[in-house]
Amino acid sequence: MRRSKPTKRVIPGDVRYNSVLVAGFVNRMMRRGKRSTGTRVVYGAFDLITARAKRDPLEVFEQAIKNASPMLEVKPRRVGGATYQVPVEVGTERRTALAIRWLLAAARARGGKSMSEKLAGELMDAANNTGSAIKRREETHKMAEANRAFAHYRW
Repeated sequence: MRRSKPTKRVIPGDVRYNSVLVAGFVNRMMRRGKRSTGTRVVYGAFDLITARAKRDPLEVFEQAIKNASPMLEVKPRRVGGATYQVPVEVGTERRTALAIRWLLAAARARGGKSMSEKLAGELMDAANNTGSAIKRREETHKMAEANRAFAHYRW
C-alpha cells in the first residue's frame, strides 16, 4: 500500500465561464493534446445549446453531469474462492469523472453530424434524463441493486 496519497492538481477554470467542471470536461475531451480543438468543440456545443434550448448552456451542462452521475457501483471482491460483485457508494470525484466519461462516449457514439452537434444533443438529452449516458447510469444502479445481498462484504 502507498505511504501517502499524491497531491491533487488544481485545474484552473476555463476561459469563457471560469468553471473548473468545464475545464475538466475539455481536458477529457482532448485527443492527442489538442486542447484548442477540444475547447472549440465544447464551446460550439454550448452555442448550439443556447440556440436550441434557449437556456444557459452552463446550467444545462451542470444538470447533465448531475443526472449522469452514478450514486452506486459494483466492485469485485474475492472471498474464499468466489468473486462477488459488491455494491459500493461512489465518491464525489469519481462520480463526476464517470459522468464526464459516459457523456463523451455517448456523444462520440452518436451517428453523423459534427462533434459539437453530437455533444450538444447528448448534453441536452442528459439534462432531460434521457440518452445513452443516463441509460448507462441506470444499468450501473440496476447492477448494484441486484447485488445488494453481497453488501455485507464491503471493506
